[in-house]
Amino acid sequence: MRAVVTGGAGFLGSHLIDRLVREGFHCVAVDNLVTGSWANLAHHGPVVERVEQDACEPLRVEGDVDWVFHFASPASPKDFERIPIEVLKAGSVATMSALDLAVAKEARFMMASTSEVYGDPMVSPQPETYWGNVNPIGVRAVYDEAKRFSEAITMAYFRHRGLDIRIVRFFNTYGPRMRLDDGRVVPNFLTQALKGQALTVYGDGSQTRSFGYVDDIIEGVWRLAQSGFQEPVNIGTQDERTVLEFAKIVLAVTGSQSGIEFLPALPDDPQQRRPDATRACEVLDGWTPMMPLEAGLQKTAEYFLSRM
Repeated sequence: MRAVVTGGAGFLGSHLIDRLVREGFHCVAVDNLVTGSWANLAHHGPVVERVEQDACEPLRVEGDVDWVFHFASPASPKDFERIPIEVLKAGSVATMSALDLAVAKEARFMMASTSEVYGDPMVSPQPETYWGNVNPIGVRAVYDEAKRFSEAITMAYFRHRGLDIRIVRFFNTYGPRMRLDDGRVVPNFLTQALKGQALTVYGDGSQTRSFGYVDDIIEGVWRLAQSGFQEPVNIGTQDERTVLEFAKIVLAVTGSQSGIEFLPALPDDPQQRRPDATRACEVLDGWTPMMPLEAGLQKTAEYFLSRM
């Protein structure tokens, strides 16, 4: 089996390649290295081919391809302000490029989507049938709307071109290989705690997140790939925590003496994040996350220390 993974040098993409290699795949990792690093794949030999390319450009891969996994996109709020056009293109032009490769190779296709398609949700937990509450012109819209477009065009290729597709909606995945300067809450808190800096909480910290350890989440992705299900599936944990509670857990796990600093709330920051896992349990053969939050944070903190 042979798979093309766009964003293959990134956090999620590289962990996906780890799993694919264990399952016997040869992989082609496509990445422009804007947020990824080949160091994330340094432990692999010739079974992983590296192609430094922007996925927005036409993807040309010699030979047979069985799977195309489109995992290329900056995903941090810092990126939404730093490179907004690139984020939009990753969810539109690059998605079409990856879909066209899958059609040309008669391959199966998986789209990495996100809980951000729900925006600042009015219902909790969020089922896949919920259409969301997205501000289409806000700062976060470059990511939210790009992913919504990605899902729409993926379904169009399924309905009108017969492409065998999967769509996964991720919820706050964390673990080793996240960028230290990523800007999301897990890297922010861990970096600040390990440096002895105050943990910065935006707003009053009552907003919730559901943190899933990357190994658990990739197991869900693998099971989705093996299924025949062709509508979006939430893959995330039911372990919902407030951001303030999470900050205190990070301090306890790291043994840091840092304090907590409250800053003004961010625009359009979702107040609740928790997946409805009903569909995942049905489609993914009883899959459920196994890693306790504290243990996963300890592993991630060890990685951050090694990089710092």
